[in-house]
Amino acid sequence: MHSLAPISQRAEAPATLPAITAGGLRWRPATTDDADAILVLSNTMHEADGAPYRETIDEVRADLEAPWRRLDTDTLLGFDDAGELRATAMIETPPGDESTVRTYCFGGVHPERRGEGIGRELFAWQVARARQIIAATGRDLPARIAAFAEDDAPVPLHRLYAHAGLEARRFYSDLKRPVGGDAPLIPRVELTGSLRLVPWSEELDDAARLAHNDAFRDHWGSEPQTMAQWTKNRSEFAPEWSFLVVDEQPDVKALLADPRTDAPTAQALRDGRPIVAGYAMSSRYDADFPVRGYSFGYTDVLGTRRAYRGRKAALAALAASMQAFADAGMDAAVLDVDTENPSGAQGLYASLGYVKEHGSRMYSIEL
Repeated sequence: MHSLAPISQRAEAPATLPAITAGGLRWRPATTDDADAILVLSNTMHEADGAPYRETIDEVRADLEAPWRRLDTDTLLGFDDAGELRATAMIETPPGDESTVRTYCFGGVHPERRGEGIGRELFAWQVARARQIIAATGRDLPARIAAFAEDDAPVPLHRLYAHAGLEARRFYSDLKRPVGGDAPLIPRVELTGSLRLVPWSEELDDAARLAHNDAFRDHWGSEPQTMAQWTKNRSEFAPEWSFLVVDEQPDVKALLADPRTDAPTAQALRDGRPIVAGYAMSSRYDADFPVRGYSFGYTDVLGTRRAYRGRKAALAALAASMQAFADAGMDAAVLDVDTENPSGAQGLYASLGYVKEHGSRMYSIEL
């Protein structure tokens, strides 16, 4: 492996950010008071672009109020002469990153104001600001500037990312599995040894976070989550649809000797704290039901600790969630998966009857 040049060189951060002159809009940073206007614009764009989801005011507020968010430097809103919001930009910088410094660009332009060059200039501002953020970390690690798009999003959006130097690097499948009516039976999973299926609880939430960080350590693009990150997007969280598999009698000595055991887990073992082996965290996105044309439970994150793979912990948690969806009268179970997931998740979901309904991709510049 070639050694990396200093991050200050690779980032190529500009001293000043490019001006946005297209469209004659007035620009300023976002504030939490802009949540309602941002919601209206976001959902207007989602509807115009045929996106299979809508946002809620609670989701928008959670984004704006994230404790690590720098609204003054990492957001931008564009207003027309009538004071109507016509464009928005936000740069997300996850605080828990350890091996890669990541920045994500979100936002867009109102459908009525597209084709004026606003989007290209706004995205250039985002990329330039992302380069500044990366350089300012002073961390000589690999870095990434990324943005997402639905596969069937308007062609100009894909061209915009390509023009800015981003390449499509990861592809995701949105999967659906009927659970109501005449749907196939949901499997009953028997756990072995000291593994036990339990409902999610606040007392086990940090243990679930540690399990997630461990489970995804070998997944491309995944980084550890702090507790603030783990709990940030909980506005639509459905605890009654979320399940954990705990090890009631973990082999502490063997786990501490296992090179796969990460430092936070090792400390939890020494402290005698609970060990979550697998988890399925779910949400209820009611605003999406009329868009998709059916009701569903959504599995936000699913995983098994590396030392517990092969013991059906994640399968048991997922099956319990699917049954909870069905018991609540939902039509389907939905989740999203990286098509190159190294844990074999695609095969698991296919065996359970999940089929692809939508697709999306991540574009990025790798530094």
